[in-house]
Amino acid sequence: MSGTFGRGGGEARPRTKEASRFTTVHMTLDGVHYEILVNPDAALSFKQGRNVEPSQVIAVDEVYTDANKGLRASGEKLKLHFQTDDHAKAALEILRRGELNLTQEQRKRLTEEKRRAVVAIISKNFVDPRTTLPHPPLRIEQAMDEARVSIDPFQDAAEQAKVVVDKLRTILPLKSEKVKLQVRVSAQYSGQTIGIMKNFGDILKEDWGADGTLSAIVEIPAGGQPALLDRLGSTTRGAAQVTVVK
Repeated sequence: MSGTFGRGGGEARPRTKEASRFTTVHMTLDGVHYEILVNPDAALSFKQGRNVEPSQVIAVDEVYTDANKGLRASGEKLKLHFQTDDHAKAALEILRRGELNLTQEQRKRLTEEKRRAVVAIISKNFVDPRTTLPHPPLRIEQAMDEARVSIDPFQDAAEQAKVVVDKLRTILPLKSEKVKLQVRVSAQYSGQTIGIMKNFGDILKEDWGADGTLSAIVEIPAGGQPALLDRLGSTTRGAAQVTVVK
């Protein structure tokens, strides 16, 4: 990721109605606040490390101490902190190093995406000990609502899942369990199959026949078994032979 998210004096310029379409990237150096106006979605893509030209992100080649009031940063302050009094060059530095002030819509979208990622991790890695089957995502979401779980849109989903699981245990029976599966496929599907298994878990053993057939043992979270079986079934057109290793 190329940057972070979040929310002086000089010549005052009125903030136009058009500027209200933008959000800001801001940073504070030696107690002096700087901010630039940016296009919200392009800025978010840039901060997420996607290939977006800065010219598509920066809405106005001006650096402000308060964009809402239209207070433009002085050239002296820019030179002190950015070694240039060129607003366009300083704005580029702020874009790269500063913190993006998300719009309400962006924050809501990112939070929902992270929430789905947390649910997927729990569903994959934990099962209901009474049935040894994963809980449906909807049931996990309902339990999260009941436990009043809050999701941080920027924190790693796997780290948050650990905390969420602890909060859900009083509501939802959860057990972390792994299963070993032996998978046999013909040469026609062996290459694709080995790749799929690596994505789902750890390959403990693999034997390749002279004709290219594959027999492998993979260890995966028990909750991921249905998804792996579905993936292997669709890839091999039902030709994969899968058995549980005791």
